Amino acid sequence: MTPPAPLLSRLVPVAVLPPGGKDVTVEADAAERAALAKAYGLVELKSLVGRFTLRPAGASVNVSGRVAAAVIQTCTVSLDPFDAMVEETVELQFMPQGGIEAWLARHRPDPSLDLAYDIDPPDAIVDGKVDLGAVTAEFLAIGLDPYPRKPGIGFEDPEAAAAGKDPSPFAVLAQLKKGTEG
Repeated sequence: MTPPAPLLSRLVPVAVLPPGGKDVTVEADAAERAALAKAYGLVELKSLVGRFTLRPAGASVNVSGRVAAAVIQTCTVSLDPFDAMVEETVELQFMPQGGIEAWLARHRPDPSLDLAYDIDPPDAIVDGKVDLGAVTAEFLAIGLDPYPRKPGIGFEDPEAAAAGKDPSPFAVLAQLKKGTEG
């Protein structure tokens, strides 16, 4: 079974990059933004742009840049839609698959130390190309707040605020403590 096609794909050949590098801009069209909005649970993805510089480094390619998006999310407190911006810095290394295996062998922690495996290996160059569309979509996902809150919305108890009471959980604990000291 073949994996599903990515929601945003921009394949860039890297075999013949100029020594000074190459600038690439990825901008999602309306259909791609709609598909990504649905996949990421957004009300709307108004814009999505990735600006990258690819620089050759031997058999590897270093990718640096920025992903920016304008989104409409749903507030997890009030359930109101609100506008938000996502901006993420991108610093990645791509290398041929065989190079990744060698890289992992050099950077893997000593198994006798029982350390968690928390290093981020390079991404693979596949068929001489890197997918900057997939990178753009991935960094959009990384930048999205998993519990978005509309600016100015908090977790206050409206009844306590109207009565002028401190809605803090510590205020409740203080009242309980006063009741046991008497």
